[in-house]
Amino acid sequence: MMSVALSEAVNSTRYPLDAFVFVQRGLDFTVRREHGELTEDYDPEDPDQPSRHISGRVLCEGLRDYAIQQYGLLAGTVLRRWRITKCEDFGHIVFAMVESGMMHKTEDDSLADFENVYSFRDAFGSSALALG
Repeated sequence: MMSVALSEAVNSTRYPLDAFVFVQRGLDFTVRREHGELTEDYDPEDPDQPSRHISGRVLCEGLRDYAIQQYGLLAGTVLRRWRITKCEDFGHIVFAMVESGMMHKTEDDSLADFENVYSFRDAFGSSALALG
């Protein structure tokens, strides 16, 4: 069953549920890659704990890598099916989750962080994936 917050986030955008699930899983993938695995005693509410925040740019790069890892040559096709055609789409999904209380942002985070991080044609085109 879908949580109320997730339902609210999905209903506030043009993106399907699968796009939100992908971004959530890709965020986890990216945070672990950037900051390592969580320790058992990690408390996100403890101000003395190191931040596990990542920027919009880093998230976009992580989502690209996660999509390729999960879907290979079909990554671009899968993302397009979910109406994700540019990095800004990732930002709209993230900020819908922020608005619904599923995620948090810093004062410095904005949708602009997701603009023009990379071209989907370059990232998910057949020649880019064949080289990767």
